[in-house]
Amino acid sequence: MTDRTNRRFLLAKRPTGAVTRDDFTFETVPVSEPVEGQVVVKNLYLSLDPAMRGWMNEGKSYIAPVGIGEVMRALGVGEVVASSHPDYAVGDTVSGALGVQDYFIGEPKGLHKVDPRLVPLPRYLSALGMTGMTAYFALLEVGEPKTGETVVISGAAGAVGSIAGQIAKLKGCRVVGIAGGEQKCRYLVDELGFDGVIDYKAEDVLEGLKRECPKGVDVYFDNVGGDILDAVLSRLNFKARVVICGAISQYNNKQAVKGPANYLSLLVNRARMEGFVVMDHVAKYGTAGNEIAGWLASGKLKSKEDVVEGLETFPEALLKLFSGENFGKLVLKV
Repeated sequence: MTDRTNRRFLLAKRPTGAVTRDDFTFETVPVSEPVEGQVVVKNLYLSLDPAMRGWMNEGKSYIAPVGIGEVMRALGVGEVVASSHPDYAVGDTVSGALGVQDYFIGEPKGLHKVDPRLVPLPRYLSALGMTGMTAYFALLEVGEPKTGETVVISGAAGAVGSIAGQIAKLKGCRVVGIAGGEQKCRYLVDELGFDGVIDYKAEDVLEGLKRECPKGVDVYFDNVGGDILDAVLSRLNFKARVVICGAISQYNNKQAVKGPANYLSLLVNRARMEGFVVMDHVAKYGTAGNEIAGWLASGKLKSKEDVVEGLETFPEALLKLFSGENFGKLVLKV
């Protein structure tokens, strides 16, 4: 194993605003042999997610922050190349928290086996991974959409939003997506079957909501926060549900996070706003995964991956999420 080397990104400091390469240390170290109970996994693909920006901040959250000097946390999929664990053999393909590096070395806590013959490996990081679990549970268990209701999705052409919108369609809802740019908006309607779109880069979102949601909004699946959240709050129906899945417009703020100015709409409409963390639903991942896999196999659900190559490009690739450059689930090919 000593002939293998591991390139890895360590968090060097807490970022202020947008992440830069200077926030990380990029180093190369030898790959050690696994001790009893450990495995060595050669990382093949890594998931790039908006949540990674939050993991770099110090303070109370739903998960402990990445420590200074630690390998940057990332979900991934890879191949076991050495094992001293009875449940994992060389050649097994696994998915889990592998980190931004060439090789994961450690106990396989939280790793699970996947079958590379069933779907392309990046799909285990999108529709069949945490992305799909997030869309599924946030929409169905928090949003609770009912047939005939109007569901609005922000960040609709992104990884989670595109799947959540398709699931809402499968449940018989009218689905309106908010996305940036003509290409993404056209994709939502022509490829994914959304009923309407609002291009936040080309039009006023509130005017777009009035046009596309003339009867108001029953479920809002929020991935962006900020001004778009405020606009949708003003259009809520009685007993509407607002799912706070993410707030990507706020993650790089140097000032305090902007809260909703229209929150009194929740009172007037007796509506509910609820935060969502996918790890709360881990006991049901198997059931959700089976249903999502069935939808994919039957063509009822589509998954789009945006693959960027090269571990060394990680800091710049991550920024694509915040500029809106990615189209679908952003994945880094190691």
